[in-house]
Amino acid sequence: MLLSGAPRAYPFAFLLGLAAACGFAPLCLWPLTLVALAGLIAAIGQAGTLRRAAGLGWWFGLGFFCLGLNWIAIAFTYQAAMPAWLGWVAVVLLSLFLALYPALAAAAAWWIARGRPGLALVCAFAGCWLAAEMLRAVLLTGFAWNPIAAIWAPLPGVLRITKWIGTYGLSGLSVAYAGLLLLLFRYGVAALRTPASDRARRLGLAALGVGAALAGGTLFAVDWAAPDAPAPAGPLLHVVQPNIGQENKWDEAHSADNYRRLTGLSGMPGARPRIIFWPEVAIPAQLEQDALTRRALANLLGPRDLLLTGAETVRFNENGDLVAAANSLFAIDADARILGRYDKSHLVPFGEYLPMRPLLSHLGLSRLAPGDADFDSGPGPGNVALPGVGPVGVQICYEIIFSGQVIDRANRPRFLFNPSNDAWFGRWGPPQHLAQARLRAAEEAMPIVRSTPTGISAIIDTDGRLLASLPWRTAGAIELPLPEARPPTLFARFGNLLPALVGLLLLAIGFASRRRAS
Repeated sequence: MLLSGAPRAYPFAFLLGLAAACGFAPLCLWPLTLVALAGLIAAIGQAGTLRRAAGLGWWFGLGFFCLGLNWIAIAFTYQAAMPAWLGWVAVVLLSLFLALYPALAAAAAWWIARGRPGLALVCAFAGCWLAAEMLRAVLLTGFAWNPIAAIWAPLPGVLRITKWIGTYGLSGLSVAYAGLLLLLFRYGVAALRTPASDRARRLGLAALGVGAALAGGTLFAVDWAAPDAPAPAGPLLHVVQPNIGQENKWDEAHSADNYRRLTGLSGMPGARPRIIFWPEVAIPAQLEQDALTRRALANLLGPRDLLLTGAETVRFNENGDLVAAANSLFAIDADARILGRYDKSHLVPFGEYLPMRPLLSHLGLSRLAPGDADFDSGPGPGNVALPGVGPVGVQICYEIIFSGQVIDRANRPRFLFNPSNDAWFGRWGPPQHLAQARLRAAEEAMPIVRSTPTGISAIIDTDGRLLASLPWRTAGAIELPLPEARPPTLFARFGNLLPALVGLLLLAIGFASRRRAS
């Protein structure tokens, strides 16, 4: 009964949360996440009271989010409006709030299982964790970063499960799998305490169960499928990563060098048409008004080439005062025409706009992105139509993390472009962002192209597999044929209804197991 006392149990839960976060990129120690989740389930089973179970979940969440979101603190070093140390305060304050979701899951699971360890608690906690992740993705505009399913990003075989049940469904099954291993371990320990006449049989059953669980996991983890074949007549995808640090991005003294980096890596026109991809807000120009800049960009293109680049759009009032801006993506052809524009819809609170601005600005707070006007949000998931290609979906930066919210389902795109600026997210943020893009590619069966200033830029196939990528803090370019499209997955058709059904099934098993144990 090591965990029976709260003074010892809460620090233990905090350490388990830290260990669980090590499963995410860049560490990718996913077995630690499973062990930590199993440890948390064991602790909840010994909690004794609903309040203590909630406390265990909260302390677990605090460690989980403090370590997993440490990159947020780095963003504060790239602005001058607030002290840099405030970034670490922001990480802790955000984690204090986000820890409420694991606390809710732990308390609800304890209540469903009536505080008894066993199958009821395992399934109840898996279903409640799934529900908490879905709630976290929508409440207060949502913050869906680092669902448990993201630990499987390096394993496309596991990611394929999301095609049927989505990211949150895979998170729930991952928690249930960790709980199953815990139950098998307990059964084996109990077998050691049985009379010698029955011990061999029980140990054999425990070993068989563990072997079956590990073998099943291995079968899913192995990448049996071949990478997606290129489209027979599609264009070349030319992805540019200029390695422009956040400290130089908005510095006028570096603007000429930044532009040379982008253009120098854009390559030369060839016989085959290309789509050139530049990062989020790659150039500090108002492209709709600046015909000269558009002409300069068009000079980089061959007759059938296209450029997709991020830039800001600004809006003025009748007095000529700046009142709002939009984080936009523009498609430009060789004749300097703007073929389409997409405005980012899901904006980052405190990054692209300041909530409750009159109050918080009075307290000395500011948004992290440079500029005085808050961004306006666009209408939602949408496409830009490219000649010879068709509709191309766009999700700018942070938008890609929201499962089930990245595709215009009425007009399914040919592929998704995710321009991003991860240059101010330290070493942990970029690989975590990439992992979540891989989840979107797998669950939607949609190729995804990422272009970022400093990494990690990539071309991702419909199984979440990296066809090519550029390392962090490395200048370079990727050029590959457009991967072949695939039909919509079950998840692409029904969205987050499917993980919700998985959650209900897990909860139903939890309730049924509780009644059988009564």
